[in-house]
Amino acid sequence: MTDTYARTTSAWRNWAGNVTARPVRAVSPASVDELADVLRKAAEDGLRVKAVGTGHSFTATAATDGVLIRPDLLTGIREIDRTAMTVTVEAGTPLKRLNTALAREGLSLTNMGDIMEQTVAGATSTGTHGTGRDSASIAAQIRALELVTADGRVLTCSAEENPEIFAVARIGLGALGVITAVTFAVEPVFLLTAREEPMAFDKVTADFDQLVAENEHFEFYWFPHTGNCNTKRNNRSAGPAAPPGKVSGWIEDEFLSNGVFQVACSLGRAVPGAIPSIAKISSRALSARTYTDIPYKVFTSPRRVRFVEMEYALPREAAVEALREVKAMVDRSPLRISFPVEVRTAPADDIALSTASGRESAYIAVHLYRGTPYQAYFTAVERIMTAHGGRPHWGKVNTRDAAYLAGVYPRFGEFTAVRDRLDPDRLFANDYLRRVLGD
Repeated sequence: MTDTYARTTSAWRNWAGNVTARPVRAVSPASVDELADVLRKAAEDGLRVKAVGTGHSFTATAATDGVLIRPDLLTGIREIDRTAMTVTVEAGTPLKRLNTALAREGLSLTNMGDIMEQTVAGATSTGTHGTGRDSASIAAQIRALELVTADGRVLTCSAEENPEIFAVARIGLGALGVITAVTFAVEPVFLLTAREEPMAFDKVTADFDQLVAENEHFEFYWFPHTGNCNTKRNNRSAGPAAPPGKVSGWIEDEFLSNGVFQVACSLGRAVPGAIPSIAKISSRALSARTYTDIPYKVFTSPRRVRFVEMEYALPREAAVEALREVKAMVDRSPLRISFPVEVRTAPADDIALSTASGRESAYIAVHLYRGTPYQAYFTAVERIMTAHGGRPHWGKVNTRDAAYLAGVYPRFGEFTAVRDRLDPDRLFANDYLRRVLGD
């Protein structure tokens, strides 16, 4: 085991830099048995335990002043079952590594988010999702998972084995135990054609239902202080593959979306009054383009400009009205918003604490450049989202508590009942979980 009981004085920070923790010790178990020993030792010492992935959550989901478990050594593919069409992967495996390994095997996940730096367990436990008319979040593609509980037991959970735990543990917030392996459904690798196109705010909102219905994966970005959006439609294609050219792809994905955008955000933070003018230029900089490639190369994109984010899931029928309210709020306020607002969709799923649990959903995500005061903007947006029965993304900034969340999640009590059974002494508790789940 690596530094199993070594004390640490170094602070842990998340990717955005808005959450800091100072654990008593950090642990990198090399096996499930070693992890079980770590949990038993922590319980004996009266220390809380949290597992952390790459820190891409904007909340303190993984923060602890006790034992911090790093899954660096719990990585790699355990098994590919071509009969069942599943892959079983160690929980600390980054999604990027999983995606590339599956592609080499001629396989793919059905849907994914737009960032693939997260670990498998971190991404699924917080409800990471992309956009899809028929295909849901990464957690909804889970067919089984392995969970080490507070007393050191190793449980396998699926629709057939420990089904009551499986129903809640696919998005478990780290509150039920430490996930050590995940089994995903996979399918033969396929091609997606992406069509990116500027569109006016009024048109995309007026045609939103039609655009969602006509495309397997539809999303758009609205640039605050403008009436401009950029849309993206991803649909399966018979091919042939036609990826972006090296030069044009670099210009769009690196130079404009990261390099120039970084400069624009830095300038906007230093001179907020310039942001509306910058937004008008930025919203016109990305041109229409079409390309065809394998899924992870279409769904995902590099995100090098660091930010803080809040995202809410709404009943899909409420999305356009809520977005129009956000635009009206920004237009009449002194706020200066440098980041686009992202809108995506998901079908209903059957996971207790999924943001799409039991209802077809649309997501509205707001961002601000790291280091920019975000409270006033996020508070105003959150007020709009909660008025529409919004559910906050578990890994993104929000101020909701258990009383509110129990009201928007019909199966909230089902989750907390399993938590009471698996972790009665709250080995995996922290301040964030106390707020969102209650004691």
